[in-house]
Amino acid sequence: MAATRREEMLVRASARRARSAAEAEVVSRCRAGDEAAWPELVRAFAPYVHAIAVRAYRLSEPDAEDVFQEVFLRTWQHLARLRSDESIRPWIGQLTRRLCVDRLRSSARERTREDLDAGLAAAGDALAQIDEALTVRQAIGRLPRIQQDIIERALVRGESHATIAAALGIAEGTVASRVSRARGRLRDLLAERPA
Repeated sequence: MAATRREEMLVRASARRARSAAEAEVVSRCRAGDEAAWPELVRAFAPYVHAIAVRAYRLSEPDAEDVFQEVFLRTWQHLARLRSDESIRPWIGQLTRRLCVDRLRSSARERTREDLDAGLAAAGDALAQIDEALTVRQAIGRLPRIQQDIIERALVRGESHATIAAALGIAEGTVASRVSRARGRLRDLLAERPA
């Protein structure tokens, strides 16, 4: 059991390193003036920023949109000040958190101090879950289409093998073997190290 937990931790760490290398490459291109890199950077971090604002800080959609726009405006304005390309994720995360707190403080006229502190405490746990979920979601997106569908149905939606078999017109045993193969491939994708 302890070995499995250790393996899972190693797989997650490897996936984070691969993601970090890809993000650093996009930042480097942005800093070099590659105009096509900026939309890639926004696409890469949009789910992260949105998740922090909505899931971790529970901002309303309009407030989350304002934070989102401000984060990427400031990122564009201050990208040259970033010490290293690899530190983009923590930098954007910290910027997003600061802007969310500012937004909460500005709209907290009715809220008590305890409500704000409780929300901030819960945000830390939610951030770790968001980061892990985005890593897994990206790995699922790299699976072959049929495996994406099986994983989506079995693990994300929680459908039973019988329900999946009926929906896809295949035997339950086939569903079980495909789920097993898709989990194995997903595990491999999460374990891949950056090139």
